[in-house]
Amino acid sequence: MTQMEPGIIRSQEGMDAIVWNILGQTYVPKQLTEDCFSWHATLPPGTFVPPHIHPDQDEFLYILEGRFDFLLNGEEKIGEPGDLVKLPRGIPHGIFNKSDRTIKTLFWVTPAQRLYDLFWALNNMGPDANPAEVVAISAAHAVDFLPPPEDEDDA
Repeated sequence: MTQMEPGIIRSQEGMDAIVWNILGQTYVPKQLTEDCFSWHATLPPGTFVPPHIHPDQDEFLYILEGRFDFLLNGEEKIGEPGDLVKLPRGIPHGIFNKSDRTIKTLFWVTPAQRLYDLFWALNNMGPDANPAEVVAISAAHAVDFLPPPEDEDDA
């Protein structure tokens, strides 16, 4: 990784013209250093990131447009434009667009770890990606997805 240069990254631009399709969501990386990785994300209605943990990263979202539903450490929360969402390392969280509108947000993690490489690995896997494969690839990049909740009828 190279050292960060001062400057402005315009709203419609990203690093090296990269645009990732991550399971139906669009991610545009904005900046990558050893200490931090940021990206702009567009989440269409009905898309989500299942509950997961970053064992060694703090994650943040600054919501630009739309309304997020979150599962933060087992509690349901709502995030709206202008809100900063803090997701400390080791705390389980899920991110959901349950609305009928597209959501736009700026994400960043610190330290960068291997998230940039994870997004390359998940790019263009498509909406019908095998969940077990996504979980295995993510685990290899230090993002641990939680098992789905057990059905109450099975208890």
